[in-house]
Amino acid sequence: MIHGILNVRKEKGFTSHDVVAKLRGMTRQKKIGHTGTLDPDAEGVLPVCLGKATKLCERMTDKEKVYEAVMVLGKETDTQDLSGTVLKTGETDRLTEEEVRRAVHSFEGSYDQIPPMYSAVKVGGKKLYELAREGKEIERKPRRVEIRSIRILEMKLPEVKFEVVCSKGTYIRTLCSDIGQALGCGACMGSLLRKRSGTFTLEDSHTLSEIDTFLKEGRIGEILIPVDAMFPEAPKVSVRRGQERAVYNGNALVPDQLEETLSPEDGEEIRVYGPDQSFLALYRFDQREKKYKVEKMFYSPE
Repeated sequence: MIHGILNVRKEKGFTSHDVVAKLRGMTRQKKIGHTGTLDPDAEGVLPVCLGKATKLCERMTDKEKVYEAVMVLGKETDTQDLSGTVLKTGETDRLTEEEVRRAVHSFEGSYDQIPPMYSAVKVGGKKLYELAREGKEIERKPRRVEIRSIRILEMKLPEVKFEVVCSKGTYIRTLCSDIGQALGCGACMGSLLRKRSGTFTLEDSHTLSEIDTFLKEGRIGEILIPVDAMFPEAPKVSVRRGQERAVYNGNALVPDQLEETLSPEDGEEIRVYGPDQSFLALYRFDQREKKYKVEKMFYSPE
């Protein structure tokens, strides 16, 4: 089984689930998960976890994202992007570039964003897009998101290309729609490219066809990111020979069970390796008990 993370460049026309399904077929293993949904028409960075790395999916989804998007002013759709049905059009001739610029930058900072109906958000155990396809629209609770920065790259009204750095859970098509509402003309998203997700960048990503070539040539290790590489700030320590069983059982560790001498602070994480230097687990120091406790276990007998 393959264990690690692949930085996939998702292409247009694929859902995030399509990417996972194709990788399952290519690798002939079931244990695979993605770390943040991209719409079918969107493209860009989609980190995918394989094997033991699937335990990191939730943790990686929380990371900051960077997108490049095109906003189309004067057009509202049911999906908030150009793939949907046009609901309303608005006048844009009166808009000046300065007005648009002010409206765009007014969304920098934290704001309450209402998830779109065509999204994977679950309400009452059912995904919103499933309800939307049934012709239903329900009230959604706003969620606090953070727009850390917006940089306008090009403005050819009624289209505006911009780059946005934002927190997890931010819908860029909803951001476009909200900017359109602020301008009084409506808007939708024309295109979306995810350039970064956490530490994963577009420059280092690979298409499914490229990944397939690496697999067929037996070179997947060249692009596979090891699980322990996801914790670069956590010190690397080895458990003393004969103490491995404590880790295997998920027991807490005291400093004497480790080869290295550390001066940890409360809550500090460490990467624990076996005497053979295999990565076993991520531990966190509990100052009150003077022990390291399991944060995430990666050991599994194979």
